[in-house]
Amino acid sequence: MQQQLVERAQAGDHDAFSVLVRASYPRLHGVARLILRDSERAQDAVQEALVLAWRHVRALRDADAWDAWLYRLTVRACYRWARQVKRRDEIELHVMPDLEQAGSLDLSTSIAERDQLSRVISRLPIDQRTVMVLHFYLDLPLTDAANVLDIPVGTAKSRLHRGLEALRAALAAEAPAPISRIRERSA
Repeated sequence: MQQQLVERAQAGDHDAFSVLVRASYPRLHGVARLILRDSERAQDAVQEALVLAWRHVRALRDADAWDAWLYRLTVRACYRWARQVKRRDEIELHVMPDLEQAGSLDLSTSIAERDQLSRVISRLPIDQRTVMVLHFYLDLPLTDAANVLDIPVGTAKSRLHRGLEALRAALAAEAPAPISRIRERSA
């Protein structure tokens, strides 16, 4: 059915294009939000990608490649937005779990860990972060991620490897001191 909608959109059918966009938008916005780390910029990048998709839909040779083509347009739009905004001010909120409330300890720890992971991922270079988003968030094999990014598979593998190594190193460096070490210091 998607192939027929793409073919209709290529023939100039606005309604078919709208149906395709409604089906793809949540995934595209999720990818852009993870790459750019900002919901408003992600929305702008997706809109830019969709405008380009409408303008150049006739250039798409294989209707079955619709999703990969949209991902490629979205990733490129994200790169353009990231270049425009080199720096962004961030407010960091450090969440410390209340050790007296044992019932809420798991939830507080989970939120703190997720916040820490989000901060570390946002500091990765955009090329490494993009490969990680395509591979882990969209669950694309590295060959497909490389195709979306229009890079060799080896480059995608090395970006993923470097990104994961940087992620591990940053998480290890930010790891909180064990409770026994905290007690030693206070004594």
